[in-house]
Amino acid sequence: MQGLSKVKGAVFIAGTDTGIGKTWVASGLVGALAALGTRVAGMKPVASGCVVTPEGLRNDDALALQAASYPQPVYDDVNPVALANAVAPHVAARRSGVDIDVSILRAAFDRLGSGHDLVVVEGVGGWLVPLGPALQASDIPRQWKLPVILVVGLRLGCISHAQLSARAIVADGCELMGWIGNQVDPAMEALDDNIATLSHVLPAPCLGILGHDQPAVPALAAAARQIHERWLINTP
Repeated sequence: MQGLSKVKGAVFIAGTDTGIGKTWVASGLVGALAALGTRVAGMKPVASGCVVTPEGLRNDDALALQAASYPQPVYDDVNPVALANAVAPHVAARRSGVDIDVSILRAAFDRLGSGHDLVVVEGVGGWLVPLGPALQASDIPRQWKLPVILVVGLRLGCISHAQLSARAIVADGCELMGWIGNQVDPAMEALDDNIATLSHVLPAPCLGILGHDQPAVPALAAAARQIHERWLINTP
């Protein structure tokens, strides 16, 4: 399978579920990397729930990643497969008569890499979300050999969800670079105890914790520096 090749560095942002803040974390990481002077692009290879605009179908998550990128790439490279229906991507693709082709996603990824030092790729839903009859979201980081950062939605049940996701990531032969907690439930009981347990049971370091509605860029500055240093990116 094709690895990074033309792209200097990249990470894949996975989540324990849908609606747990992958975009908040991914766009925050892109912004924090840009603040370091990194030429960085966000990417949402597949997005369902897009709206019709004069420019074509547009997705809020992909637009957030595009806006945070430096320099800002064209939308079609950020989100090469945009699907109208706000349902599971394989269902949205079938309804739209679209066959999601990994080679199209890869071509957009390579174009982003040609103009940027680093690409932050956001997944869709959880690790095993289907994109088609024989394609899952996990095939993207697996085939492209991307290290994975797992976003854990901090709420009741997160410890089991996080461990199951981490096991699946490792079982698929991917590197779990670290995890980031996002407090999606502002009233979560025993928050600190749960974070401590996650730090103990997950086979990768915690790269940051985002409080409920906390600005992401400053909270993820340390994680951005680790990503930046991994590829020894030279900045002005």
